[in-house]
Amino acid sequence: MTLWFRLFAHLLVTLARLARPGGVRAVAAESLAVKYQLLIMKRSKRRSPNLTSWDRVILGFCTLLVSPRRLGKIDAVVEMKRRNPYFGCRKIAEQISNAFGIELNKDVVRRILIRDYRPGPDGGRPSWLSVIGQARDRLWSVDLFRTESILLKSYWVMVVMDIYTRRIVGFGVAPANLDGIRVCRMFNRAIARQTLPRHLSSDHDPLFRFHRWRANLRILEVDEIKSIPATPRSHTFVERPIGTIRREYLDRICFWNQSDLERKLEDYKVFYNQYRCHTGLTGATPAQRSGAPALPHACFDSYRWQQHCYGLFKTPAAA
Repeated sequence: MTLWFRLFAHLLVTLARLARPGGVRAVAAESLAVKYQLLIMKRSKRRSPNLTSWDRVILGFCTLLVSPRRLGKIDAVVEMKRRNPYFGCRKIAEQISNAFGIELNKDVVRRILIRDYRPGPDGGRPSWLSVIGQARDRLWSVDLFRTESILLKSYWVMVVMDIYTRRIVGFGVAPANLDGIRVCRMFNRAIARQTLPRHLSSDHDPLFRFHRWRANLRILEVDEIKSIPATPRSHTFVERPIGTIRREYLDRICFWNQSDLERKLEDYKVFYNQYRCHTGLTGATPAQRSGAPALPHACFDSYRWQQHCYGLFKTPAAA
């Protein structure tokens, strides 16, 4: 009985606030809804108590007064997860914050998804070591990984990235059975039309020990820095993007030959650099870290979904 009296008193105060102009109406309605939900939880010890008709009327009335902007944010979060099921709560919060220009915490996203998101029948992200690279001296990092086409033919992919901005500089692709000449060609193609760095970080792969590889770097006046042997975390700046490329992209697409792979990797580079937010950059994109202007902020009342990589990724954007 005491709980009902407190709820009735809070209802009277809420009605008085509703008469005022401004955004107090939505805040008061949300407060009333939260207090009533607590009352329902205390009324029953079960995890999911049954709602009576009176409960549904009160909660429905509060929903009508909640700000449409708040409901639009919830819809955007749920739709972001539905269109990008591989994105975690942190990534979704960063993408929504970047697109709409608001502060959104990953814990809020997690609560929204638990309550409103239901995965489909066909359907995160661990943190990684992040340290400040030598931005003043322009430090790049390079590494290789293998992938297979739909015809089961193996290809080597070289990834070159800027450590400070997390920007993918470029990709180099070549068939299997690499030698020193092919490695140099892959690197030169990946860095074409780019301002060269002063230092380049690489691991102890035998492919990076060829005489032609070292001679090519001397000609380009680039100093090579080797990572610590048997310590993958010392080369994590480029190891993490390789895992991201595999999980988010290559494991979900098919390609026929080298030209098809190069074209699709170029599409992913545009998405990765210009539209994909990064935790190590506090939610910014590599293009923004490089000095590019930020994209215009969207509004929850009117926005569109922008497709990338032939619709594999979708991000909210200003209409």
